[in-house]
Amino acid sequence: MSILLVGISHRSAPVSVLEKVAVSEADRPKLVDRLLESSHVSEAMIVSTCNRVEVYAVVDAFHGGLDVVGGLLTEHSGMAFADLTRHAYVRYSEAAAEHLFAVASGLDSMVVGEQQVLSQIRSAYASADNQQAVGRTLHELAQHGLRVGKRVHAETGIDRAGASVVSVALDRARGVIGDLTGRTAVVLGAGAMGGLAVAHLSRAGIGRIVVVNRTLDRAQRLAETGRTMHGVDALAVEAGGLTDAMAGADVVITCTGAVGAVVTLADTHRALAGRAATGAAERPLVFCDLGLPRDVDHAVAGLPGVVVIDIESLQRDPAAGAAADDTAAARAIVADELTKYLAGQRMAEVTPTVAALRQRAAEVVEAELLRLDSRLPDLADPTRDEVARTVRRVVDKLLHAPTVRVKQLASTPGGDSYAEALRELFELKPGAVQAVAAPMEVAAAEPALADDFTAGHLGDGQSA
Repeated sequence: MSILLVGISHRSAPVSVLEKVAVSEADRPKLVDRLLESSHVSEAMIVSTCNRVEVYAVVDAFHGGLDVVGGLLTEHSGMAFADLTRHAYVRYSEAAAEHLFAVASGLDSMVVGEQQVLSQIRSAYASADNQQAVGRTLHELAQHGLRVGKRVHAETGIDRAGASVVSVALDRARGVIGDLTGRTAVVLGAGAMGGLAVAHLSRAGIGRIVVVNRTLDRAQRLAETGRTMHGVDALAVEAGGLTDAMAGADVVITCTGAVGAVVTLADTHRALAGRAATGAAERPLVFCDLGLPRDVDHAVAGLPGVVVIDIESLQRDPAAGAAADDTAAARAIVADELTKYLAGQRMAEVTPTVAALRQRAAEVVEAELLRLDSRLPDLADPTRDEVARTVRRVVDKLLHAPTVRVKQLASTPGGDSYAEALRELFELKPGAVQAVAAPMEVAAAEPALADDFTAGHLGDGQSA
């Protein structure tokens, strides 16, 4: 079994495609269940952020797994398969692990070094784990990936470019309306991104925050966090109060998981009319639309006195890059951790063979002791016990060096050949090895087709 990754991100696709592929929190469990219905997929996890959707699946074969994942994304997005494949990337085996480690480190983020992706990977893992869609393979991959991300942020300065997309968006907003000190902001959405928005706005010196959310109690909790942890004047209103909230705002940050526009053209017209009535019309109203799909209707950007900063424009912002030295240091950590991870995986793959060898030796010892009993039925129990201990010690000592050494060798590239040699020399049948592996959920080693594929292979997989 190997790990297959099929993904679409801001690096491979425009926002219009990302909007179609976006997976909401409500849809994610359903899609994971659909993946597990296939005989080709034994584990699955979907990482969905504001600028990427990535499916990680443990598959029994590359092309079979690719058919399943590619077909699911095609159906979910409503796109033609050929259109989808032009924007997708595929990673397999070692390359899939390397990619997740880079994502967890913030190296693949729109804002290089942002830390929010760590919580998004953690959320994807927790969701899949709750569905019992995670086995040993994805568990170890996800946990190692989270450790890599934490190490990169602890040992490098990669996050100096900005903690998240929110910080870059607010920098752009300052360029439009100037200093944020004392101004009023609306945060639409009370999820993880909403929490980041409140934190960044507070640090920017915003005077007042209005949290708007479909569920009032969640808005109230976030507003309370703003007051108690960040010391900012914050209040919560239901979604129906959005128009009035926008009428008195300078900045509106939207970050919901809605599948359609939440801020409509009509809402904005009414808000602008309210601003005119209070004499605030001369101040521009800035929308930072961080939702995917977009929260703000496309037509809103054409209104006078309104500026919309969205994900697409942020992709082109030079502030999204990190310093070259910090990036290089982060990539070095990813490479080091990938080596450790792969070494651990190779050692895990040889464990069933070592266990099967010891089991085979134990069976031989027990058979010979039974034979001794039949030949010397009058042998005293103390003597028999001492003979049994001696035989077992001899076998243990004979097996110790080769089993330790084969584990060490297995951690090197091509190390699975040593396990194969053990199976051949001691006539360990594959079935016996798998029987030992089954309780541990150890994935069987298989010849790698390749580590990295371009999106063109999706088409190959679909036709196979």
